[in-house]
Amino acid sequence: MDDKLDGLKRFSILYVEDEEGIRVRLMNALGYYFSNVWGACDGEEGYALFKQHLPQIVLSDIHMHGGGGIALVKKLREEGHDVTIVMLSAYSREEYLLELINLKIDHFIVKPANAQRLLEGIIQALGDKIVGQITLGAELFFSPHERKVFYKETVITLSRREKEFLSLLHLNGRAITTYAMIEDLIWEGKFMSMEALKTFVKELRKKVTVEFLDNVPQEGYRLKI
Repeated sequence: MDDKLDGLKRFSILYVEDEEGIRVRLMNALGYYFSNVWGACDGEEGYALFKQHLPQIVLSDIHMHGGGGIALVKKLREEGHDVTIVMLSAYSREEYLLELINLKIDHFIVKPANAQRLLEGIIQALGDKIVGQITLGAELFFSPHERKVFYKETVITLSRREKEFLSLLHLNGRAITTYAMIEDLIWEGKFMSMEALKTFVKELRKKVTVEFLDNVPQEGYRLKI
């Protein structure tokens, strides 16, 4: 659970709730776990904030005085936003089951819900998007499952060889990934000059601006974690 909570740091979240006391309290709690948290009092304000910030997660009540959560979700889905959506309601799920399925809702939580239940529901909704997240550096994360690197909320575009290199480093943890291993597994048995390897690592470091890699002279590389 702790690893998954750490992985939430690369996600931003929009929380839509019309009861101000609940919204403020839970936003404060969510702020410990997410990179950014925005709050809206109804679906209309929620839509405006979503378009402004494009969070990866929307957490919304279904019934609100100023506009329902389902109307908000319909808009987002009609516009093709592939955002993770978690809905809350004081009513049973069955009343909305078909509509929620059609809107591709990721999770449903019955109110009242405390911060712990919200976090558990969000983690469940994220599924494979969060499993296996590891920290490479300050606000820098690697997903071995997706083979993607994230800096804050941005995906860093990497080549196939760069992804394979990071996967190998991850598998070795703090152990040294030797030059021989890199040649055999990343260069696929082809000759790898030290100049080619240095150029490869230099280019990777330029893409991943946060320092995450230790060079062990005459031996190889390892992650700083």
